[in-house]
Amino acid sequence: MTETTAARPLSLAGTPAARPLGYYSWTMGQCSRDPLYIMVIIYIFFPYFSNVVVGDPVRGQTLIGYLNASAGFAMALTIPFMGAIADKIGRRLPVSAASDVRRAVGASGIWWMLRGGAGLGVGVGFALLLVLLIAFGYSEVFHNAMLPSVTPADKAGLVSGLAFSAGNMSAIFLLIFVLFAFALPGTQPWPFLPDAPLFGIDKAAHEHDRIVGPIGGIWLAVATLPLLIFTPDGVRSPESILDNVRRGIQEVVHTVRRLDHYANIAVYLVARMFFNDGMAGVLVFNGVYASGIFGWDTTTMLILGLCTSGSAMVGAWLGGLLDDRLGSIRTLKVSIAMTTLILLALVSMGPGVVLFAVDVGMEPLWSVPYFHTPAELIYFLTFQVFALFFVTALSASRTLMAKLSPPQMATQFFGLYSLSGTVTAFLAPLMVATTTAWFNSQRAGFASLIILMLIGAAMLFWVREEQATPAPAR
Repeated sequence: MTETTAARPLSLAGTPAARPLGYYSWTMGQCSRDPLYIMVIIYIFFPYFSNVVVGDPVRGQTLIGYLNASAGFAMALTIPFMGAIADKIGRRLPVSAASDVRRAVGASGIWWMLRGGAGLGVGVGFALLLVLLIAFGYSEVFHNAMLPSVTPADKAGLVSGLAFSAGNMSAIFLLIFVLFAFALPGTQPWPFLPDAPLFGIDKAAHEHDRIVGPIGGIWLAVATLPLLIFTPDGVRSPESILDNVRRGIQEVVHTVRRLDHYANIAVYLVARMFFNDGMAGVLVFNGVYASGIFGWDTTTMLILGLCTSGSAMVGAWLGGLLDDRLGSIRTLKVSIAMTTLILLALVSMGPGVVLFAVDVGMEPLWSVPYFHTPAELIYFLTFQVFALFFVTALSASRTLMAKLSPPQMATQFFGLYSLSGTVTAFLAPLMVATTTAWFNSQRAGFASLIILMLIGAAMLFWVREEQATPAPAR
């Protein structure tokens, strides 16, 4: 160990942490992928897919539920083994880079998904979105698994929170660009707006909805470069690829057989199966739900996404500070409790109504046609609070996993961590899809996510914040 290396603070893995350039560049992995996810899946493209490509909000929400369920099932079968194999190979960045390529190509392809199933068609489009979602899952595993080894132990919560802040900040810039370059021109007589959308974008053909895929793909390719260049990766194993694959599979089997040794982590991962997917489901289905209930158009959804990304950015930063001060598990419990209450408030709202029965009227509050009725404005403001606590929970959840995992098995356990978010990644969307179809109600489908969040929150009371050691062979 060199003198420079010895002088560096220790990481959660017990090894010298990366230099600041290395661990701050790690946050660019989040910065590169979050805008694509936010624009395509949460605010712009999925609502367009539901309301325009499919043409029926209820059937569209049902299909999106089945889409997420299919992606979760595929990841559940593969991710734990990929994580264990990566631990043996020692390198994580190559797999992350390959996933970036798949996401960039897939995101560009959604440009050809047209109104009423024209262009690629609903079936091919469904398959393309499925590949995109799976690539997101793979990238998340390998990116998260680098946190314990590159970040100083006393800054893990802060760096994790900064990563989410950077992701939301970059999303804000891209949402502003889409809003003022493509969505708003021609709708308002404001002097700072172009007379028509830039680059000949045709809003009648919903090109302002579809352009977010190529824009997000280009940003992904550019913004991920600091991670690939400056963040140190693991040391490559001298053994052959085949031997590493064999050993990785054997280690997953060994880990499963020794779950008694990892009981604390197992309880946490099962809890996360429920609370994470409940919260993530709110974010994924919010755009579909709100656009269907209130009839919000693309411009309104862009403004919602822009403001919500700002709220999430603040929440991630404050949550990171709170995490390092109070501890990850306390921060997580508070965040889940708040997001559960807020979801209950969201589903209580509809046109002219809040709290299920309180009539707040339909009179416009102002002349600007965005969030202009009382119920719409209350929904908008309530969702900002949800975003703040949701990202705080995401950051604390990841930091807690880094604290619980044996350092030498980080990628395998972050694979299981991702699995805990993908086992119910098909259960929760399936719950939303079937509940929506059964009751023929978007509100009923959206509200079903509360059940998962309550179960996960209750299970956290059995989790201790302590790092596990590798299980000895029997």
